[in-house]
Amino acid sequence: MKTGRMHLLSVRFSAVLLLAVLVAACAPRPGPEVLDTTPLTILGTKVVTVYVATTRQREKPDSNVFTSARGRETAYAAFEISIPPPHKAGQIEWPNGPVDPATSFATIQQSVLNRATFAQKTAARGAAHRPARTLVFVHGYNYNFQESLYRLAQLAADADIGGVPILFAWPSEAKVTGYVADKEAVTYSRDALVDLLTLLAHRPDRGEITVVGHSMGGWLVVEALRQLRLTGRNAVISRLDVVLAAPDIDVDVFRAQMAVIGPLSPPMTLLVARDDVALSLSGRIAGERPRVGSIDIDDPRVQEAALKANIQIVDISTLKASDPLNHDRFVSLAALYPRLAEGAQPGAGHELRRAGAFIFDAVGTTLSTPFGLVGRAIAGD
Repeated sequence: MKTGRMHLLSVRFSAVLLLAVLVAACAPRPGPEVLDTTPLTILGTKVVTVYVATTRQREKPDSNVFTSARGRETAYAAFEISIPPPHKAGQIEWPNGPVDPATSFATIQQSVLNRATFAQKTAARGAAHRPARTLVFVHGYNYNFQESLYRLAQLAADADIGGVPILFAWPSEAKVTGYVADKEAVTYSRDALVDLLTLLAHRPDRGEITVVGHSMGGWLVVEALRQLRLTGRNAVISRLDVVLAAPDIDVDVFRAQMAVIGPLSPPMTLLVARDDVALSLSGRIAGERPRVGSIDIDDPRVQEAALKANIQIVDISTLKASDPLNHDRFVSLAALYPRLAEGAQPGAGHELRRAGAFIFDAVGTTLSTPFGLVGRAIAGD
C-alpha cells in the first residue's frame, strides 16, 4: 500500500514537472534578428556594452550571429545594447515586432573582435582612472546566444555598478530536450573558460573579477576552477570572486570538486532555492541525485559544511521568479546589489560575503541565519 502511494506521488510530481517544462517551452524564443543594429533615437536611454567570448560557431566568418555548433577556437565580439526607459528590473523587454528602443532592448552597435582587441577593450579603466570591475557571466542550460547576451545586459543595467560585462557563451542547443547535449557542450568549453579567466587575471591593472555561473553554467565555472587549481594557476583563482546561481551540480560531485579547489577568498557564494522545479527535474534525470542549487539551508549539516569550506550559501526563495520553474530568481537580485554592497540596513549583522548559510530577506534586503541564536553561533557571530 505504501509503495503504491509513493508511486502515485512520484507520477504526480513528474506530471507537474513536465507541465512546467512544457509551459516554459511554449514561450516564444528571440531569433538572431534582434542582433540587427537599430539607430538609437531616444534621449537618456541607458546603453550597456557587453563583450563576448564564445565557443559557439559563427554563422559566417565576419558575422556576430552565433549558432549552436561548436567553434574550433574562441570567438570574440562586442555589442552595445540600449535599455528602454520603461524597463522593469529583472525583466528583458523583448521587441514585439520591429525593434523600438523606446519600448524594448535594442542592439545599436556591434563589432567582430580578435583576441588582442578583446583583451585591450576589456581592460579599459573605470571612473577616476581606477581599474574597472569585470563581470563574467556564464549562462545556463537551454539558452540561445541572444538570450544570454540580453540577460547579461539586463543584469549589468540593473546592478548599475559600472565596469566591464563579459559574456562567456557556450554552445547550448537552446532546446528543452537538449539537456544531455548541453552537458557535453559545457564539458567541451572548459578549456576556453579557463583561458578567458587566465587572460583577464593576468592584467595587473584590472579591478575586481566577479564570475557568475547560472545553472549548468555553474558546473562549468567550478570545473574551470578545478582545472586552474590542478594546473597550478593559483594566482588566477586568487583574483576571482565566484557566485553560483541555482547551480545544477550533483551534491557529491560538488563536494569532490571543492576538495580539489579548496576554500576561496572571498568566499564562493551559492544562491539556492528549495522550490527550484528545474533542479528537481535535473535531479530526477540524474537518478534522484540532489542538486547543489536546491539544498536545504535549515539542515545543520549544510551550515557546518558551508563554514568548513568557506562558502556562503544564500536561500533566495523570497525573490519573485519570472519563469514557471523558479529557476531564474537570481536576475532580480541585480537591482538590489547596490544596497547589499553598501552593507544593506544598519545592524543587519552580516557582511555581503561571509561564510555560512543565510536566508535573503527580499523586503528588508538583508541576510539572516535560519536558526536565530543557534544559527548565529554556527555562523561564527
